[in-house]
Amino acid sequence: MSFNDGAKLDTSQVTGGGSRGGLAIGGGIGGLVITLVAVFLGVDPSVITGATNGSPFDTSQVQTGGDQSTTTFDQCQTGADANRDVTCRIIGTVNSVQDYWSEALPADVSRQYRAAKTVIYSGATQSPCGTASNQTGPFYCPSDERVYIDASFFDELESTYGADGGALAQEYVVAHEYGHHVENILGILAKGQDGKTGPQSGGVRIELMADCMAGVWANHASTTEDADGNTLLQPLTQDDIDSALSAAAAVGDDHIQEELGGGSVNQDTWTHGSSASRQKWFKTGYESGTVNACDTFATNDL
Repeated sequence: MSFNDGAKLDTSQVTGGGSRGGLAIGGGIGGLVITLVAVFLGVDPSVITGATNGSPFDTSQVQTGGDQSTTTFDQCQTGADANRDVTCRIIGTVNSVQDYWSEALPADVSRQYRAAKTVIYSGATQSPCGTASNQTGPFYCPSDERVYIDASFFDELESTYGADGGALAQEYVVAHEYGHHVENILGILAKGQDGKTGPQSGGVRIELMADCMAGVWANHASTTEDADGNTLLQPLTQDDIDSALSAAAAVGDDHIQEELGGGSVNQDTWTHGSSASRQKWFKTGYESGTVNACDTFATNDL
């Protein structure tokens, strides 16, 4: 999905953090195992790392992580920048997703949206949910209501997991994490943190719901606006949808187990859902265009 060249990016919604060579969770295959089990596109890595949640909720837009970087993202000013630079694309997606939910949540479910922080870090940074690194993948930490993303992870999404590298594949990841933030606002997120696994578990339902919410945003993305009222994104093409679906398939539990776990698939250990389920719920959100279609706890047809 391409940004309109003249749209303005709001860099105040993100901040820099971390440093190359910082402490990562595990390493090499160890990092991939952590990704497989619980973290990638997930919620609260403290389940694995043993970290405790130490910060109260704080809804301001900006939070610096790691080394208290003074990164200003001066290279990210317009939609044209978002089309050429992955970091700027993250910023533009954050702007679009938050613009959408700030209007849709009150209209659809009579709940006010709280702006969430995004920390774009490099290498590793600390969060109340544990150490964030490009090996753990992007995640949402409910303790401080922040999304943590290392932009270099998108290279791994393509090269290791098999996503096609398109823009909407990357934007889907950001929108998915903000889906977890919406779940937190709605009081649903805790249902997925009971430690259970399997294709019908609460954790899988939470992940599929966030996939659905990413699809809902995608449906409306071309109507979202910058602070001056300019549309941020161009209408989706079929290639865009195929790109998002390639990312959803790439992060299915069965696909990851087949590709990285020696070919053996064990449904009892699933934490995020199969490739088919992740694609299904993204499409459910996209085709319906409403969060009301995303209640994965109301059905066993996942």
